[in-house]
Amino acid sequence: MAVFLSTYLNKVDKKGRVSVPSQFRTVLAKQSPEGTATGLVVFRSLQFSALEACSPEHMEKLAADLEQMDISAEERDLYEMTIFGDSVQLPVDGDGRILLPQDLMDYAGITEQASFVGRSKTFQIWEPGAYQARVEEARAQSRASGISLSSISSARRAAASPSKD
Repeated sequence: MAVFLSTYLNKVDKKGRVSVPSQFRTVLAKQSPEGTATGLVVFRSLQFSALEACSPEHMEKLAADLEQMDISAEERDLYEMTIFGDSVQLPVDGDGRILLPQDLMDYAGITEQASFVGRSKTFQIWEPGAYQARVEEARAQSRASGISLSSISSARRAAASPSKD
């Protein structure tokens, strides 16, 4: 299973071009039927002043999942308007770069550098200072909540084992 891991800081040139980390391009290629990272989908995060990104294939899976959800027409409209309607498909050039549209850069506050942040099946693109502030906040919340890697494994084992009632 290919997942987006780690955080990378890359320079954004004056035209808005930025290199997608090679590790992320490898994951995009593994998710593509062609086996190459030809493009990705980017949209404004609904929770943060950052950008969300994924492979076109992952976006197709999300669309299929949305069709299976038992939700109202109004809720479906919200998903479609804020995620699918706000998404742009960006080609990856021969040098591994994408051209970020100015409106998306403005939304995330990205100017000279961008932090690429792995999020398992997706990744985010942040303005580096905003990302650092979010990491500090998330770490504090995780400590306060007792979140750890072992808690993920424990919860999965508990869900998988039959109840003994």
